[in-house]
Amino acid sequence: MNRWLPVVGGILMNLALGSLYAWSVFVLPLEKELGWSRVQTSWVFTIAIVCFSLSFVVAGRLQDLKGPRLCAAIGGVLVSAGFVLASRTSSLFALYLCFGVLVGLGNGFGYATPMPVGSKWFPDKRGLVVGLMVGGYGAGSAIIGPLATWLVARVGWRITFQILGAVFFAMTMVGTALLKNPPPGYRPPNWTPKRAAISDGQDVPTRALLRSRTFYALWIAYCLGTTAGLMIISQLVPFARSAGIGATAAAFAVTVGAFGNAGGRILSGWMSDTLGRLPTLRVMIFFSAIAMPMLFIWREQVVPFYLLVALVYWCYGTQLSVFASTTADFYGTKHLGMNYGLLFTAWGAAGVLGPAIAARVFDRFGGYRYAFFTASALALAALASLAIARMPEQRREAAV
Repeated sequence: MNRWLPVVGGILMNLALGSLYAWSVFVLPLEKELGWSRVQTSWVFTIAIVCFSLSFVVAGRLQDLKGPRLCAAIGGVLVSAGFVLASRTSSLFALYLCFGVLVGLGNGFGYATPMPVGSKWFPDKRGLVVGLMVGGYGAGSAIIGPLATWLVARVGWRITFQILGAVFFAMTMVGTALLKNPPPGYRPPNWTPKRAAISDGQDVPTRALLRSRTFYALWIAYCLGTTAGLMIISQLVPFARSAGIGATAAAFAVTVGAFGNAGGRILSGWMSDTLGRLPTLRVMIFFSAIAMPMLFIWREQVVPFYLLVALVYWCYGTQLSVFASTTADFYGTKHLGMNYGLLFTAWGAAGVLGPAIAARVFDRFGGYRYAFFTASALALAALASLAIARMPEQRREAAV
């Protein structure tokens, strides 16, 4: 099998799943029609993120045992069903269940498959290929955001949800068909690793991972480092509108952010192959800490606003790519689905923290100033946590 076909399948899968990042497009139409508050609508995104991260652990284990296609198919069906069912509700609880729970669970099962598959097919280009596959998730909102905005203006958010559900089903089923693990012991043709190959027998099992101090340092850094990105993703369009930016320009910010997100996942993934995983993470989290307060200060100037949105999304996307590659480097690929699934719960915690801070600050103070400065401080705390992260001893000895 051509090893690039699973990459195409992973990108296609993640393009559909990345619709979750376009959630802010639907916030104002829902609030206008149904009279909900910002805290209430923010909980939809938060529930989806929590269900996403928790189901990722289960899906990662299932993927390790049964391969990628079962997980991918479950993910595609759940996401599509969630959008279609959400289109028929006027109840906040039903929206939490259909969009928050079903779409979140579908994301967890679907997103669990591409990264382990890509890591196994491409030990020679792991950072780049994982970046490409998860970059599809970041780029999804670049397509879905403008499309959803255009559809909502013409047919309303309910019909838009139904159309998107049908499109996502077709995309995820094609992606599922292309995802396949390589044969056991696979190595790319004519590849000579720079370091001695690390066998499956030296991969770190999940029980040993949970006894590793580095795992908890990475977890804290992942959680606090991605809080800023998830805060912006959940509130981008309402934040832009509150700064006086028009509806079309605010919707375009979703596209700008999507390109930044995808660029961070792909190019920073490639960069981490050369500079190292942890140095790349440290640089990008530091830039995130600077960009968040600047984004609030320059929120009313469209060009600086777009540039800073792209930077925040870039730094955020970097972490989704490079933390996955770091897990494969530090703990191996044999148990990668479960191991990265546990680390990924940090992203789920950030999905609660970021939107909750932003929504509560907005409802309390009528603006986002204190939320953005808090996110900057949390990014600096993430840097401190990364300072104590080290490759586990048994992996380092095997690589020498």
